[in-house]
Amino acid sequence: MTDPAAPAGPVAVWHRLADFAVLLDGFHALKHALRFGAEVPVAVTTDRAATLTLAGELASDVRETLDALLTEVAPGTYEKLVPRPHPTGVAALAVRPPRAANLQALARLPRPAPVVVLDNPRNLGNAGAVIRLAAGFGATGVVTTGTLDPWHPTVVRGGAGLHFATAVERVTVEELPPGPLYALDPEGDDIRGVKLPDDAVLAFGSERSGLSAQLRARADHLVALPMRPQVSSYNLATSVGMTLYHWSLTADFQGGFQASRGLLGQA
Repeated sequence: MTDPAAPAGPVAVWHRLADFAVLLDGFHALKHALRFGAEVPVAVTTDRAATLTLAGELASDVRETLDALLTEVAPGTYEKLVPRPHPTGVAALAVRPPRAANLQALARLPRPAPVVVLDNPRNLGNAGAVIRLAAGFGATGVVTTGTLDPWHPTVVRGGAGLHFATAVERVTVEELPPGPLYALDPEGDDIRGVKLPDDAVLAFGSERSGLSAQLRARADHLVALPMRPQVSSYNLATSVGMTLYHWSLTADFQGGFQASRGLLGQA
């Protein structure tokens, strides 16, 4: 058991980095971050043997890395490091990707896959679920407008660490990535009759108020998801998933998707 009071121990390193690093909350968040190249200076677990066994069962590709990285700490120590202990008893801190690099990736044309825009989202968990979906579909990135921080610990937890698999940033409407802007709106054309290009920017309104007037005015196309009459709306993550699936039906990305399917499809 590591002495938590050691000057160079994981707890001391944690406290030095906690104010600006990304919290990876749980085994699956750490697993995904490592798979997609995150720099992880410190990782702790309440049961090292159990965590490595779990890695052998679910993430053999990163087990060796975890073996070298994980430090076991007492449960009480672990609980003081995280705001909400995870059932797996695992937590880590990662270095956030440079904003400039993410913005460059988002602006690059041609793109192999769309960018998802969440216009003034309100729910942290929904934002995390969208990022997880976008990573699974190989989207170029997810950007948010408004005040919600897409790198908030609750969003990262909801995204299962897959922020590192796609470009995630907060921007203004004026800073949206280039590309034809398709905004989801009840008054739009039925999406089933629309082919979404790979370089599309797909915009989704907030859970309560929908698209902002500013973003709606900038849209090149308004499209609507099929919905039974008298049903008010879909969950935000469901809407994004339906739209990305529709794009995937005609997208020329199957080779890349299949190559990563074995990784993204694991628990």
